[in-house]
Amino acid sequence: MPIDAAKAVAAEPRSTDIAWDHKDIQLYHLGLGAGLPATDPDELRYTLESKLHVLPSFATVAGGGMAVAGGLSAPGVDVNLAHVLHGGQTVTLHRPIPVSGTAVQTSTIPAVYDKGKAAVIVMRSDVADAEGPLWTCDTQIFVRGEGGFGGERGPSARLDLPDRAPDRVEERAIREDQALLYRLSGDWNPLHADPEFAKLAGFDKPILHGLCTYGMTLKAVVDTVLGGDVARVRSYTTRFAGVVFPGETLRLRIWQGEGRVQVAVSAAERDDAPVLADTVVEHS
Repeated sequence: MPIDAAKAVAAEPRSTDIAWDHKDIQLYHLGLGAGLPATDPDELRYTLESKLHVLPSFATVAGGGMAVAGGLSAPGVDVNLAHVLHGGQTVTLHRPIPVSGTAVQTSTIPAVYDKGKAAVIVMRSDVADAEGPLWTCDTQIFVRGEGGFGGERGPSARLDLPDRAPDRVEERAIREDQALLYRLSGDWNPLHADPEFAKLAGFDKPILHGLCTYGMTLKAVVDTVLGGDVARVRSYTTRFAGVVFPGETLRLRIWQGEGRVQVAVSAAERDDAPVLADTVVEHS
């Protein structure tokens, strides 16, 4: 089999030096749609270097690439990229991300699950600088056609939505050029830019990066529920449930709880087709 689950899980951790500065942070934030209105003090926290703070979802692109960088070439993993889907993402913060820094990213594959007709590869990236741990990224990659190897099926629980109306509903417009800008943070997949490639993949036009939607959703929660304080975020998890296109509108239904915010994200113009599910922000 192209995936040797035992070999992948037993492989030695792989370490990579990463670095970032305020320009990387600003570009990432702009790729999420930050900066509108341009002179809004709340938006300047995302765009002006003298006032800058770092949205925790930046962890998924820190160092100029996706959190899964290198994971698909790890020992025991040999897959067709055309069969790969991003299934889920979790970022756990150990402390606020600095505006600039250098760190070591240590990557492992803690689990490979057998879903029958597909495999799910869990990739973990632990990042630490000279002062200690910064964040942990857990990325679930769904690989079609690679199941059936006799492994554990793994967790499959879904998170029920609260049995009440959401506490708030927010909408966020996606600019026509947003995927073109977001991809400059490191995800160069032509699916998000090239119409011909998108058609080969079964889409009428390029789709927005799932991790862009992920970042937009966290920004909306920070801005509307957490008083604009990125340092309050402890962890952030989601399951990618569908696609959204540049030019569409994200609709976020938000439920607030004690130390916890649950969100359901849909495409407003397509009868609220699901985009992100099982989405939770844990906070102080």
